[in-house]
Amino acid sequence: MIPNKINSICCIGAGYVGGPTMSVIAQKCPHIKVTVVDINEERINAWNDENLDNLPIYEPGLNQVVAEARGRNLFFSTEIEQGIKDAQMIFISVNTPTKTYGTGKGMAADLKFVELCARQIAQAANEDKIVVEKSTLPVRTAESIKRILEAEDSEHEFAILSNPEFLAEGTAIEDLHYADRMLIGGESDENGQNAIEALVDVYANWIPREKLITTSVWSSELSKLTANAFLAQRVSSINSISALCERTGADVEEVAHAIGMDSRIGSKFLKSSVGFGGSCFQKDILNLVYLCRHFGLPEVAEYWEQVVKMNDYQKHRFAKQIIDTLFNTVSGKKISFLGWAFKKDTNDTRESSAIYVAYELLQDRAEVHVYDPKVSSDQIYKDISYLQEHSSSSPYCKEKLPKDWKELLHIHKESDLCLKNSHAIAVLTEWDEFKNINWDSVYANMYKPAFIFDGRNILDREKIAKIGFEIKSIGKG
Repeated sequence: MIPNKINSICCIGAGYVGGPTMSVIAQKCPHIKVTVVDINEERINAWNDENLDNLPIYEPGLNQVVAEARGRNLFFSTEIEQGIKDAQMIFISVNTPTKTYGTGKGMAADLKFVELCARQIAQAANEDKIVVEKSTLPVRTAESIKRILEAEDSEHEFAILSNPEFLAEGTAIEDLHYADRMLIGGESDENGQNAIEALVDVYANWIPREKLITTSVWSSELSKLTANAFLAQRVSSINSISALCERTGADVEEVAHAIGMDSRIGSKFLKSSVGFGGSCFQKDILNLVYLCRHFGLPEVAEYWEQVVKMNDYQKHRFAKQIIDTLFNTVSGKKISFLGWAFKKDTNDTRESSAIYVAYELLQDRAEVHVYDPKVSSDQIYKDISYLQEHSSSSPYCKEKLPKDWKELLHIHKESDLCLKNSHAIAVLTEWDEFKNINWDSVYANMYKPAFIFDGRNILDREKIAKIGFEIKSIGKG
């Protein structure tokens, strides 16, 4: 019988979603044992590190949450089978990247890790289980998971729930503590309703009941894709206007403020920049595009695909502006990047604009120097290597880099060394510390004319210009 009260949870996947989400559940539900399992031993060791500054994920407030719950009712382990056996409710929170091969290449979600989880659950199950989709998944994935579970194990019953995350990296702990809503999709039969009730009761320990929304599984899955698509659409819309602002002399921030005052539009996600990144927006839109084409809706697919194309164009436009401004050549010139993470207050670099801008500059044999306070040098090299080895969805990053590209990419642990003797500086992440850099000193140690390309519009243009810099900002003529 599917339980409607839970005292033990297992989460498969100790990444950006599973780690923080389970940590908060453990913090808020001390009566529930929460075990996070992952095949990656290095990652699990980092979660168990006594030094909380060494957690594998940087998220403000996360270390305090882990400190409170770890060892009490929060555990991290590589023992996946045991974790599944001990839990009444199992969250699947593994990576679902866009496919780089076969049918749906470049658009459809790669579900191989989800399928593997389903088979692991079926093989280890010793009683009826609730299985919760936490990863962002295509519509009707729950049906596939259930078919695998029932085919592998006819002895036990499984109730499948969809519980998509709506976290913003950099504010994930706050988003979990004070969620706008928590969406739970399940089936209408008795097992499905018992499972929904069980998960609702978990979140009700700290989230008001009126914010716990229950739907069908399919509506829940589609709501996640659609929410991210709508948010990404807003970013691409304002970015498209930023190009027009630069040509006409208008200020994109003034335009965004003016239209954001309209209550029908609102001010959120109207911040123009070098482009959106992160693990969700592009992946979810491409997934939506793939679904639309699969179901014979090419016009709808083309509409949403244009959002991704605009984002690619914005990153390309930024890189091209650097090349054009530096007298149409960056070969042998030092271009210093401030930031590599896709946004501040995270060490996540997935689909970061910095990767694509750097790639285009490296194609032109620029010497790219990078400083980011939280991203490791290994990760930066991996990001460029991945783009080099896999076919990029961006039409501007198809050309292979020169064989010696690693000699052109330099990573720094201090901003001073990164910026010294630069031909140009590009702000790619909106880290607060970049606003307080000693720009007079930086200017004195740069080639002239000294260019700054503010891809996040975080610098004081007037102050920077008075020093002597030529500053180029997004959407400002």
